[in-house]
Order: sequence, then C-alpha cells, then structure tokens
Amino acid sequence: MIINRNIKSLLIFGFSTIKEALEILDNNHHGYVIVIEESGVVEGIMTDGDFRRWSLKQSDINLNDSVQKVLKKDFDFVYETENDKSIESKLSDERRFIPILDIKKRIVGIAELRKYNIEISNKYINENSECFVIAEIGLNHNGSIDRAIKMIKLAAEAGADCVKFQMRNMSSLYLNKGNADDIKEDLGSQYVLDLLSKFQLSDRDMIKAFDYCKKCNVIPMCTPWDIESLKTLEKYGMESYKVASADFTNHELLLELAKTGKTLICSTGMCTESEILESIKVLKSNSAKYILLQCNSTYPTPYKDVNLKYLKRLKKLGNCFVGYSGHERGYHIVLASVVLGAKVIEKHFTLDKNMEGNDHKVSLLPEEFSDMVVKIRDIEQSLGTSKARIPTQGELMNRNTLSKSLVANKQIKIGEIIKEEMIIIKAPGKGLQPNKKNELIGKKANRKFNIGDFFYMSDLTNNIIKRKNYNFRRPWGNAVRFHDYIDLNKGTNPDFMEFHLSYKDLDYDIDKNFPKIYEMDFTVHSPDTFKGDFLMDLSNENLDHRKRSIKELQKVIDITIKLKKYFNKSNTPLIITSLGGFSTDKLINNDERKKRYDLMSKSLKELNSDGVEIIGQTLPPYPWYFGGQLFLNLFV
Repeated sequence: MIINRNIKSLLIFGFSTIKEALEILDNNHHGYVIVIEESGVVEGIMTDGDFRRWSLKQSDINLNDSVQKVLKKDFDFVYETENDKSIESKLSDERRFIPILDIKKRIVGIAELRKYNIEISNKYINENSECFVIAEIGLNHNGSIDRAIKMIKLAAEAGADCVKFQMRNMSSLYLNKGNADDIKEDLGSQYVLDLLSKFQLSDRDMIKAFDYCKKCNVIPMCTPWDIESLKTLEKYGMESYKVASADFTNHELLLELAKTGKTLICSTGMCTESEILESIKVLKSNSAKYILLQCNSTYPTPYKDVNLKYLKRLKKLGNCFVGYSGHERGYHIVLASVVLGAKVIEKHFTLDKNMEGNDHKVSLLPEEFSDMVVKIRDIEQSLGTSKARIPTQGELMNRNTLSKSLVANKQIKIGEIIKEEMIIIKAPGKGLQPNKKNELIGKKANRKFNIGDFFYMSDLTNNIIKRKNYNFRRPWGNAVRFHDYIDLNKGTNPDFMEFHLSYKDLDYDIDKNFPKIYEMDFTVHSPDTFKGDFLMDLSNENLDHRKRSIKELQKVIDITIKLKKYFNKSNTPLIITSLGGFSTDKLINNDERKKRYDLMSKSLKELNSDGVEIIGQTLPPYPWYFGGQLFLNLFV
C-alpha cells in the first residue's frame, strides 16, 4: 500500500461539468476522480466505470450537465486516525483505492495498492512506460545562472525528461556553518566546501532555473541536502525530490520528505544492504512513493564496481520500480541497465568536461546525452515481449523473398489426391512453407495445378474455391502484374485493374503482349525501387539521385499512357507512387523537411504528366525497403 497525499490531479469541485470530470479522469491515469466541496469535504467519487454504466442508461447525454448526475455518493472511506495495517486491510483487487478523510470528512490523502503508476509531474512511470531520463546538472553550472539556463535548454533539446539541481543551506547543513577555510576539516571535506562556497546558486537563481525548465517542457527536480532546503523547495512547489546516496541513511530527512507526499527517487550508493532495508522500512512505514536507484558513488566508477545485476535484487527488496544513476565514463553501462529493468536513468550533464569540479569528468556533453537518449529509446523498442513469438511484418516480407515454398511438380486435377512426388521445394517463399509438406500429402486438390504453381494454406482444406461475379455499391478491382492479370480476371467481373509494376515491367512491350481491349478502368502503381538498389526519391538533396528519380517516374508515365488505349472506361489514368522523403538513420528536423518539400515540388514540375494524374502515396513512418527499415519524413 501507498498513501498518496499529492492528490491535486485527482480532485474536482462538485459544481464542475461531466466533461471537465472526464478530462481530469483522462489526464490523471488513475481511473477515478474525487468530487469535493470548496471546503475539501468529499461529495462522492466518479470512476471511468461509473461513467460508462451511467451513460448506458441515458437516451441523451449532455456532457455539460453537472458531474453530480454521475458521481457515486455512497462510497467507502477511512479516517486518517486509522493505522496503516487497518487501512491496508480494506484494499483489494476489487477496491484498489480508498479516500482518507479527516474528522470533518475533508480529503487528506488516498490509500492505493502498491501496483500503481508513479507520477512525476506530467509523467507516469509503470511497467510499460519509457525510461524517465534525468539530466543531473547538480553544481556543473559552476555558480553561473546563465550557464545553468543554457544547460537546461540543451538538456531539453537532448531529450531529457527532467533536469535536476542540488540545494544546500550551508549554515544548516555543516557543523562549521559551511566555512570553506576551516583548517580542522579533512582534505575531502575541504575540497567539497571549497567547491560549494564558489559554485552554489542562490535560492533566487535556483527558482529562476526551475521556472526556465518548465518553459523548456522539462520537469525540474532538486536534491534537498537538509531540511531547511526542503522547506524552501516545498514553498516553491517542487513536485518530486531526489534523495542523494549520502542521505539515504538520514532517516530524519527521509521522514520529512515522505511527509510531503511527493515521489522520491532515492540513490543507494555507499549503502550496505542492511542500511538499504532500514531506509525502505522508513519509506514504507510512512507510505512514501519511491523509486530506488542502483548507484556507485565513486567518480568515475570502475566498470568492475558497477554491479548492475543488483538492480533485480534491489527491485525485490524495495517492491518498487528501480533505476540507475551512473558515474562511470560514457553511457554504455546505462544502456545495459535499461535491458535489466531500469525505469529511471540519471546521468550528469556538462558543457565542458575539463571545468573545475569532480562531476564534470563523469558527465555527458549535450551531444553525448542526446545519443544516449536515442539509444535508450531504441533499446526500449527492441525489448518487445516475452509472449509466444510471431514473425514481424518485416520478417514476413523477407520470408516471402528469401525462404522456400511447396510447389507443384506436375499437373494436378481437381479432386486428385496430392502425393509426395507431386511436390518440390523451391524459392521464393510466397507459398506454403516446407514444414507443411506432410500435412499437404494426402489432401484432395481443391483446384487445378499447373507445373510450377505454388501451394497455399487454402490448399490444406477440402473447400473447393470457385470464382464468381460480385456486385458491390462501390467499384472494385484486382491488384495485378503483367504476368498474371489475364488469369486473375477469369471468371469474375472487376471494375478496374491496378497494375503493380516492377522496374523490369517498364520494358514490357504493351502493344505486342496485350491481347484485347477491356471494358473497364485501370490504375498503375509505380515501382519504388529500381536497378542497382535505387530508391526513387523526388525530394533527395543529391541532384543526381533526384534526376534519376524524375527519369524513372517519367518511364512509368509513358507506359501508363500506352496502356490507356486498352481500357475503354479510362479517362485520366491514376499513377500511385511513393514520392520519397526518406532518411536512413533518424527522422529529419522541420527545417530539413521544408527543404525536401520544396525539392519534391520542383521535381514534379519537371515531369511531363499530361494525360495522367499522379497520386502521392504516404507510407507509414518506418517503411521497409531492401530488407530493412527506413524513416519517412514527408506527408504527401
């Protein structure tokens, strides 16, 4: 169980509309809203299920009606005076939350089962969410608010979800009131005190930095090193906190942090397991929302000391989400932690690794941080699922090309028993896979086979497939190739044919091979790929590539015009084509995209397209060519 006291996103006033309640319900990811009076007294609860059940009974729904029409006024609750064990006993899979009220029935918190979303501002961390990536600026601004502002902007551009700082009240934190010249301090403390005396930002500048984070659409976070700093941050309205490894054994500070009801991200560096367990007990007993980070507090951390395997144990010990705070050089260890289940990543961020301060040398530059975020997102996509394996769409396309099929070795009549000697295995793999051979043997042929015909899944049934005419309200057609359009149109009545061309079809002699004139319409689907692994792209920045693309599409136009005289119902034939806009490694930015649109427009004007209409085809954002994935940047 956790007790959530940061409940602003779950509350709505009783004078609100149903629409307003649904908007809050949609945004808070909890599945319910608590309806309150202005005094904080709870009027009732509305869950998404309550709304669905209510709406099914209505003949007419007006979302501008009062939420009072939907809310459930008879609800379970507990008083804040009840102990945690009693509250937890009232929770179950059927009742996953329960409001906590004071003696005047004003809401003070919500008890929830521990299977929950961790909320950090507008981000939610759960088993299916992306990693929450923190750019730790710490003291790497070296005392300059201007540098801090620049770092925030660059961290946001690099893909950070959050930018983190540190706050210390020196007179409260240190026994010597933060005196950097105290000769009684040992060497390590003198070094730290010297850095802090030079590089601390004022509280006013820190707040300026937090506000700028919000302007850059990144979440500000801060590590309070003492209770006075926590008070300052609470007064500001900080939405979550980071607990430094050095303070994870500071139960007094942990207790004050837990009382805020905010999400706590806790580093565990320098701690023994028994100390970690003690602090977990403090957090749990105070119903804190927390995430534990595996961390080694050395700068830089030797790779042999990182101990990433401890992540899984840490998750079990804390019964919580876990993450990784890395002080090693580079970011490849971070990527390994993502594979092992890290849901939060923290890495130090700098503009110059040679600046004064021991954090700079283990920090990432903006371009390195950006690369790390991109690779994290790639890895998250690659992790997939542990469910039963099925081939991906790309694999199925490649299987069609690369694998083998069962093929008829001789003519087979309808009703004839298929024998082993009638079957051979040949490429490509567009038919029945070879592992189905024994299943195919002994079946009755449900259609006629010529030598070289492929067997398909439908041939494993005893259903005889017959062609017939169709009568639809809309025109319908067959997608065909030059080698099969005659056969595919036998025994049926399409309104049009759509010829899917390969680049070799552009040399097809139309007048020599077309046997008759058809009483139907036609369209043409241009090839995308051409001889020599060439991908047509009318927006390509390489002039030679663009010129060849224009040349190849002109060939498609020319053959389409030749086809027109064989289709009596054709007026202006349509040519469907992918016009381009591809990139190989990543999606391009908006400025580059505008240039590519301009190039595409210029290319289209260079075509002689009289008599045809070119229909641009927008592919999915990750099209598949030459056996692999590309990126598509233009919507046409």
